[in-house]
Amino acid sequence: MFSEQNAKAGVAFPQGFKAAGVKAGIKKSGNLDVAVIYTEREAAVAGVFTQNAVAAAPVFASKKVVATGTAHAIAANAGCANACTGAQGEKDARAMQEITAAALGCTPEDVLVASTGVIGVNLPMDKMEAGLKAAVAALSADGSANAGNAIITTDTYSKSCATEVTLGGKQVRFGAIAKGSGMIQPNMATMLAFITTDAAIDGKLLQKALSEVVEISFNMISIDGDMSTNDMAVVLANGAAGNAKITAEGADYEAFKATLAEICKGLSQRIASDGEGATKFLTVHVTGTKSFADAKTIAMSVAKSPLVKTAFFGEDPNWGRVICAVGYAGVPMNPETTVVKFGGIPVYAHGVGADYDEAALKKVMGEHDIVIDIDMGMGTQEATVWTCDFSYEYVKINGEYHT
Repeated sequence: MFSEQNAKAGVAFPQGFKAAGVKAGIKKSGNLDVAVIYTEREAAVAGVFTQNAVAAAPVFASKKVVATGTAHAIAANAGCANACTGAQGEKDARAMQEITAAALGCTPEDVLVASTGVIGVNLPMDKMEAGLKAAVAALSADGSANAGNAIITTDTYSKSCATEVTLGGKQVRFGAIAKGSGMIQPNMATMLAFITTDAAIDGKLLQKALSEVVEISFNMISIDGDMSTNDMAVVLANGAAGNAKITAEGADYEAFKATLAEICKGLSQRIASDGEGATKFLTVHVTGTKSFADAKTIAMSVAKSPLVKTAFFGEDPNWGRVICAVGYAGVPMNPETTVVKFGGIPVYAHGVGADYDEAALKKVMGEHDIVIDIDMGMGTQEATVWTCDFSYEYVKINGEYHT
């Protein structure tokens, strides 16, 4: 469904959308660092934001835009988070909206803003203003790749995708770009995800779909257990596809939501796989619980355990660390009914270690993608969390992040 050609189009793949990414000198690296996404046609907007009590200024500004129900643009930067910057930070976030709106010919209330990077540093507004104006001037149907690269920080690559689906007899397009590599914790992550679609859909239904999809995608990843101050996932739907507007739940709504879920899950997996310094992509699949919440709690306990993550980095099949994390997760369990598998090979069953083929398990531990299955044997519910290992490089990246 996600063709390479469409993926390159990203957020500019849906009809009526343009994007751009430029160099404004905000990143120390001198790489692309300011992005703008734009639809001339008014779009319904939905958003989900960090639950960190120390949220950044652009989060509050963008929440106000979402509350209006419509938007025309997203302006974003990397290299400076504009978090913990007080009244000046709020003023700068507003200025981002005003500068972008003036260049586009819309109102500031039509512009979502997002920032990512170092916390506690004020935005260099002279560079920001020049960058935003340059990005607006560079807007094009081929600009998504640059926009995606402009929002990454410690990511090794920009995450993007695009797809299409038939809704109401019309071909409807979706596109997305996302960033996220460290400070990834559920209830959003240090991630920015911008999703565009030319579907016509009621704003309240769009918000309902996004909120529900986030619960099974972006809220199911963890790289290091840290929740950022700047996270957001937003969707713009401009209706340019000409499908009959989705105004009630039904077949079209379900198809829309399923496509949105596929996009968000795919981006979530790629964010987890591209964790800072990651050498392994780990899928923690918990089954046999009494509720989804129980399964998620257990899976997150395993996914966030430094001992589990370092064991997988060292390719050590230390199942004791996994069952330990299951046991302290805070969910009632019975060791006698619990089974743990690495790559389909049972390593713990019914209270004790299981006999296994050492050569086969060594092969599993040497792979990049590894599935940790945990069957609690106490119910019918399940949950899947995506994470990665902890490597020497993770410590190096974060030890030197500010300097």
